Amino acid sequence: MNVFVSGATGFIGSQLALALAEKGITVHALYRSEKKAEIIQHTNIKLFKGDILDLDSLKSAIETCEQVYHVAAFAKAWTKNPADIYKLNIDGAINVFKVAADEGVKKIVFTSTAGVLGASKEGMLNETAYPREQFSHYEKSKSILEEKVKLNSFKNIEIVIVNPSRVYGPGILSESNSFTTLIQKFMNGSWRIIPGNGKSIANYVFIDDLIEGHILAMEKGKNGERYILGGENISYNELFKVLETIRGKRKRMYRMPLVIMLILAQIFIFLSIFGIRPMITPALVKKYNMNFLLDISKAQKELGYKAIGFKEGATSTVQWLKEK
Repeated sequence: MNVFVSGATGFIGSQLALALAEKGITVHALYRSEKKAEIIQHTNIKLFKGDILDLDSLKSAIETCEQVYHVAAFAKAWTKNPADIYKLNIDGAINVFKVAADEGVKKIVFTSTAGVLGASKEGMLNETAYPREQFSHYEKSKSILEEKVKLNSFKNIEIVIVNPSRVYGPGILSESNSFTTLIQKFMNGSWRIIPGNGKSIANYVFIDDLIEGHILAMEKGKNGERYILGGENISYNELFKVLETIRGKRKRMYRMPLVIMLILAQIFIFLSIFGIRPMITPALVKKYNMNFLLDISKAQKELGYKAIGFKEGATSTVQWLKEK
């Protein structure tokens, strides 16, 4: 069977492409950079030069494929031109859906984000949550695309939506895998900050679980449905205690009040006019001081999805960082 994976040279896409290839599936993968393409070299991965904004290269890559995983996205926290985010995340995705439909593909799994659900005011959020405030153009673009999918405007094709929480684990260390970079910095002692009072709770999913969730969504997911693919809900205080236990060495951590984080974020935004990329933005500061508790029971019941706890996932991640 031939399967197309967009974004196959990114963090999630590369892990998905390799996992599918290991199962004996022939993966068709688009690439723009020869260097990035090196990370997905496999006898069962067929490479196609191009991108999702180029219909001709998309057609070449998708033809003969029975299934499509649309993972490609502009996932950076900041860009000088936000229109680029919407162009890639909406227009590019629609290109994938339309070409897939024209080529006779029967099912697509589309990778969105749990961020479209906004912060959880009370209790945990599930798939029925009405979208609340989104904190980045990335999340807003994904929310717009989800609405287009729900309108069922793509002919003769099933589209299943998966909503990952904050992803971490072995793989490319990029902005899409920024939390693994944070783990790496914590382990070597260069990360010493706890955001706010440390009580904010979020959900973290290990990359291997997320990849298996994608595959299960293709096998069992229902057309037009969304499935939250998350892991454990855990506060910053609890999270750093787990990492400290894994490290085995105690180093003093410093709580950074929200007001100071916002001031720093504004300074970074100002410096961006000189070509310095912001490490944090005001929107992200606001987001990371709110709660994002997620309920993954729908994916567990309907897909057979399973997720390990943060301690187990973090231990595997730290071991990988030591060996890489």
